[in-house]
Order: sequence, then C-alpha cells, then structure tokens
Amino acid sequence: MTRFEGKKAVVIGGTHGMGLAVVKRLLDGGAEVLLTGRDERNLEKTRSELTAQAVHVLRSDATSMADIEALGSEVDQRLGSIDLLFVNVGICVLEPFGQVTEDAYDRSFAVNTKGAFFTTQRLAPLVRNGGSIVFTSSIADEGGDTTMTVYGGTKAALVAMAKGIASALVVRDIRVNVVSPGFIDTPTMGIAGLAEADRQAFRVLGDEMTPMQRHGTTEEVAAAVLYLAFDATFTTGSRLVVDGGLGSGVIRPQ
Repeated sequence: MTRFEGKKAVVIGGTHGMGLAVVKRLLDGGAEVLLTGRDERNLEKTRSELTAQAVHVLRSDATSMADIEALGSEVDQRLGSIDLLFVNVGICVLEPFGQVTEDAYDRSFAVNTKGAFFTTQRLAPLVRNGGSIVFTSSIADEGGDTTMTVYGGTKAALVAMAKGIASALVVRDIRVNVVSPGFIDTPTMGIAGLAEADRQAFRVLGDEMTPMQRHGTTEEVAAAVLYLAFDATFTTGSRLVVDGGLGSGVIRPQ
C-alpha cells in the first residue's frame, strides 16, 4: 500500500509551481486529487502532463463566488468527503508603497485573502472529521519590504484567518496550518509581470539574501505541506517557515 492510498485531496492553484509539486506527490502516493487553476494554458498543460485517472482538473477563479460555489458542488460530486484541502492561491506585484493603486490593492486582497477565505468556507464541510487544511502564505506575511506592503498585508491576514478557522474546526478534529515559503524556484518566482531579465536578477538577489545561499525547490515546499497535512497530527493554527533561514535570524559566516 502506498502512503496516500485511499486519500482524497483538493489543491487550489495546482497547475504549476508548489501546487503542482503537491499534486504530483499525492498522486504518486496513491491519492485521488482534484486540482484547480485559472489560466487555460496552464490547465491544458496540466491535463496533458497528468494522465492518471485519479486526477481531476477544473478551471476555477478564486475571486468568483459563483466559481467557488460550483467548485464545492464539483468536489462533492466527484470526491465526496476529502482528507486534505490545500489552498495555494496568491498574486504578488512588486509596487512601492507610494505607487500602490486602489485597483491593485483590491485585486491582491480579492485573490490572496477573500478568495482563500470563501473557498475554505465552502469546502470545509466536505473535509472529513480528522482531516486537514493547509494554506500557502509567504515569509512576507511578517512584513517589512516596501515593495510588498500590500502583498505582505494580504498574507498576514491569511495567517490570522487560519488561526480563527483552526478554532472553528477544532471541534471536528480538523487541523488548519500555514506554510510560509521564502525564495522558491517556481516558473514565475512568485512575482507577477516580471520580465525575464528582472526575474533572473530577482533570483540572484534571493540566493544572496538567503543564509543557505540558494532557492528552495517546489518539492521541498511540497514535503512541508504534506507533513502538515498528514504527519503533524498534534499541530493546528501553526505557521511552518520554509525559507533557508532567511526570516529566522540565521546569519551566514563571512
């Protein structure tokens, strides 16, 4: 029997990067997975790449209440009760404090906070008693970077909401936790709208800033997510940092 045999999971934002890494680990372990994405190109690529019968790929926009409702119906119909809900949605635009527009502010909170909250509210009744919910945040959720003022605020709000959701669901023995990655090697580097040259410069900066002097891999984040989901059975309302020591006060000797 493989590790996740008989388990059922929903991965919100599972078409690329950290979400896709979690999907692949779950499928390799024998789980049945429903994953969502918004971009049609990413959805088609994922459908071509993942051909297992145990995977369901669904277009769903976390900012649409109608899509969230339809997602709940689809999960109920295809999977019934689930063991894991991994909410991996987020956008990050690098904007200095003085240049943030109302539209950019509203869009960030609509995806990173409102979308994550109402998706969880809709799907929580489908998480079996004893199951798990994991959110993706960021080490930016502790703030301090002028170009990530709004992004950090959305993720800090997410961490706070996760604690409240953990309190609401503890009576059902559902654990709710957060993974907060640092610099992770994903296709977009976690930043929307960067030109390739800027993305490469951002990658170099991340390597220099991180005490371990490298980016994390999506597989390392996936391992942390699945630890919270299935192994950390006495942990709820917690935040697990996966950042190579960046936010933990670790200093690399010169």
